[in-house]
Amino acid sequence: MSAIDEVKQRTDIVAVISQYTALKKAGRNLTGLCPFHSEKHASFFVFPEQQSWHCFGACATGGDVLSFIMKKEGLTFGEALRLLADKAGVALPEKPGQAEKKEEQAELYQINQAAAEYYHNLLLTSPAAEKARKYIAGRGLIPQTISDFQLGYSPDSWESLKQHLMQIGYSENSLLKCGIIIEAENGKTHDRFRGRLMFPIRDAKGRTVGFGGRALDDAMPKYMNSSQSPVFDKSSILYGIDRAARAIREKDRAVIVEGYMDVIMAHQYGINNVVASMGTSITETQVLTLKKLSRNMVLALDSDTAGEEAMLRGVGYENTLGAEVRVVRLPEGKDPDEVIKEDIKSWEQLVEQALPIMDYTINMITAKLDLSQPGDKSRAVEQLVPSIAAMEDGVRQSHYMQKLARLVSVSPHVIETTMKKLVTAARKRPTINKEAVELTIPVEVTDTLEEYCLALLLQHPELKERCAGFSVDCFANSANREIFTAWLECDDRLILKDKLDQNIHERLDALMKKEIPATQLEKKIGASLLRLREKYLRSLESRRSELLAQEVEAGGAGADLAVLEEQGIETSIQLGEVQKQQRWSETRR
Repeated sequence: MSAIDEVKQRTDIVAVISQYTALKKAGRNLTGLCPFHSEKHASFFVFPEQQSWHCFGACATGGDVLSFIMKKEGLTFGEALRLLADKAGVALPEKPGQAEKKEEQAELYQINQAAAEYYHNLLLTSPAAEKARKYIAGRGLIPQTISDFQLGYSPDSWESLKQHLMQIGYSENSLLKCGIIIEAENGKTHDRFRGRLMFPIRDAKGRTVGFGGRALDDAMPKYMNSSQSPVFDKSSILYGIDRAARAIREKDRAVIVEGYMDVIMAHQYGINNVVASMGTSITETQVLTLKKLSRNMVLALDSDTAGEEAMLRGVGYENTLGAEVRVVRLPEGKDPDEVIKEDIKSWEQLVEQALPIMDYTINMITAKLDLSQPGDKSRAVEQLVPSIAAMEDGVRQSHYMQKLARLVSVSPHVIETTMKKLVTAARKRPTINKEAVELTIPVEVTDTLEEYCLALLLQHPELKERCAGFSVDCFANSANREIFTAWLECDDRLILKDKLDQNIHERLDALMKKEIPATQLEKKIGASLLRLREKYLRSLESRRSELLAQEVEAGGAGADLAVLEEQGIETSIQLGEVQKQQRWSETRR
């Protein structure tokens, strides 16, 4: 038994979930109000026999106890596993050197926090910080906000922070690792930040991991961040996430702005679901962090940045989130913090009226073109079709194909043909050996279909495009979900392993070594994905039917019957589509 299995075996899912929502008996199962969204009628169910849960309402998702804790607490797989392991009394194995690594990280967190306290005290008391105090007063920040975000001031001195931290017991080598002092060409070290307004940067757990420093004169760069360290990675941190996480979950929406001040001002005015991207470029890692809290994301960046994000990464964000990304259209020349200070209701209205990112992209591109001219029509299609083709949601894809066709005054068939040519060109690969044996999925893997499917994908990354639109919910096992999600982001085995918690490494290695003949791979993965989806839908249909029968018998006092019935219709349609695809595949053998 693996450590993961032992933790799940020793953990009662009912006891865990009962800490977050009141549950009552519903036949052999339990029901309650969903802890992830607001509702009047219970649509959340726990299945003790399978040690699983499912929301039949707005969430339309489920899983095991690990996936519940991950979603509810916004934790990674490893963090959720360790939390439950501690409560269950299960000792998790550690890699060689892991304890030393944790000790090093703990010291770096302490150094950063000590530096934050030093900077903050100087801002409040030092005569040299008067310029910084005037600046933040001019920006409209109140004392409570300054304290909440622990803003600070780095003196215009080469070694003030270094000397302070070494006096309280930290070594020069540790300060270098932390990235708050740097080494010059002559080998001497000095403070990284000098004469700047300081913004401590914290991770989701509230630990200080680095700093942003704003120049108070003409010094360049205007903004400077801590250097990369074992605890600070600019591409994965979101400024303000420690203070915004709860509000993002409660409001089911994350608003991403560009600057530190934008975040601080929003929170000062009670708009607490706002974070900053640590620069103008939002990374996929940051999107994945937000996805644990909400699938709804609103970009409120300056016009140039928002346009670039929409063109280059917008559809990718939507595919990653499984939801629509929207863009706030800010007044010309205004930053979010200015809009919020001037009229908070105006800001709220802007967020509510945010455009879907594809509409924003279309508007931005076509605004620069004359669509009465054939050449500009072609340019519009050329620039917009790749984004439409990348959409995994077929309904939305069709909507934007038709919209683009209307804009350039051509038949939707023309847009569809152009898109098919693009997709066909991207899918051209060497032909599969036609002498391969007939497709079969061995009987012995029927009960481990998830592992068989994952093994195929891990051993043959070229099959990734076959997974477009495939829901991770079809994997019942949380560890398998983690592997599949990480594989979608990266198919390099070495990097993939780094993305996964060490407790999943053994499972990953076993899947990579699983012997599967490299024949008829396209058919094998197609059949495997269909069977996996069929298994998931049948399980969902079975549970829904059982619950519906219980509710009817009880007079509909528990769950919303209409919700369950609607879910049943949708599931039946999806199941019918899967069976249709399976029959079509059979005829091609």
